[in-house]
Amino acid sequence: MPREVRDVVFVDGVRTPFGKAGGMYANTRADDLVIRCIRELLRRNPQLPPERVEEVAIAATTQIGDQGLTIGRTAALLAGLPKTVPGLAIDRMCAGAMTAVTTVAGGIAMGAYDVAIAGGVEHMGRHPMGEGVDPNPRILAEKLVDPSALVMGATAENLHDRLPHIGKERVDAFALASQQKTAKAYANGKLQDDLVTVAVRDPETGWGLATVDEAPRETSMEKLATLKTPFRPHGKVTAGNAAGLNDGATASLIAAEETARELGLPIAMRLVSYGFVGVEPEVMGYGPIPSTEKALRIAGLTIDDIGLFELNEAFAVQVLAFLDHYGIADDDPRVNQWGGAIAVGHPLASSGIRLMTQLARQFAEHPEVRYGLTAMCVGIGMGGTVIWENPHWTESGKPAQGEGNK
Repeated sequence: MPREVRDVVFVDGVRTPFGKAGGMYANTRADDLVIRCIRELLRRNPQLPPERVEEVAIAATTQIGDQGLTIGRTAALLAGLPKTVPGLAIDRMCAGAMTAVTTVAGGIAMGAYDVAIAGGVEHMGRHPMGEGVDPNPRILAEKLVDPSALVMGATAENLHDRLPHIGKERVDAFALASQQKTAKAYANGKLQDDLVTVAVRDPETGWGLATVDEAPRETSMEKLATLKTPFRPHGKVTAGNAAGLNDGATASLIAAEETARELGLPIAMRLVSYGFVGVEPEVMGYGPIPSTEKALRIAGLTIDDIGLFELNEAFAVQVLAFLDHYGIADDDPRVNQWGGAIAVGHPLASSGIRLMTQLARQFAEHPEVRYGLTAMCVGIGMGGTVIWENPHWTESGKPAQGEGNK
């Protein structure tokens, strides 16, 4: 029998403050970080009966230790959801949380369930990237990919080689702008509402409370110019123009629009389309370009229809490659209005929902914008893009009375 595809909405999203690997979360379990996010989602949305959650999809790149054991299921149980709520673990490296959202969205759209929680966690201090992996020797022996494809920083240097017009000074300037935009966003109270405080313990100083991201820092073009290029002598990629190694978690509430309205849940964004693609693994940073082309094609839109962009800043060169391809200026105010991963950090599998949460907040501030997108490059040569519609949009640009909260 024919099925009707249902509209899917992003109801709410939260995240922990992102820590430096081995920093403020050194003595905090990875699963406890995402559990804290799930509990906060439920607290913020008391009109949602916990038994109405029908799936919990949690992503982690390194699925061992406290990020293993089918973390979606164990996190659901430990967060206090009923034992009848199932869960699963997802891995698409950096796009893990993004894929958790699109996976449950597909289930909701076809009617398998009405409400789901999607999230991601990465504790890079406890589980460094690549821990426990055993690449098949055929990958290199048969020259399926260049050896540099397995080192993310090296792939960014490769992208610089492909795009020589993106020079060192330009990527440093983009990185500095990211830090400055994040500092301004914090000063203006833009980021704090979706940060979940986390109790942290230090063996020497005792208990404390994580309330803000640990990674943002003051810098300058002069300081950035002095940093080492660890992936290649005289290269262009540094710790200053790339995201750091970080710990953190995110979670979001995804629902059928009709169910959200029935329960009185807020509607922050409406899913339009998404696209995942593969590219040459040795230049994985190119991935968001074709994934965006795919998502736009599916949606019947063009890049000119997009009024806000949240692009993950794994490396500055990767974002600049995207902007150049689509003819967007480095300082276009539609792009990463509140800074990005170069400043706040990139705990791999959790970052996709950070992008969505920030876009949702920006939608509420910009009723003149109808469409926005979240996009990111993905390790081993992939890209992911999700296009969203603003429920607050009106042709006049003036807020509609009560829209987005019905």
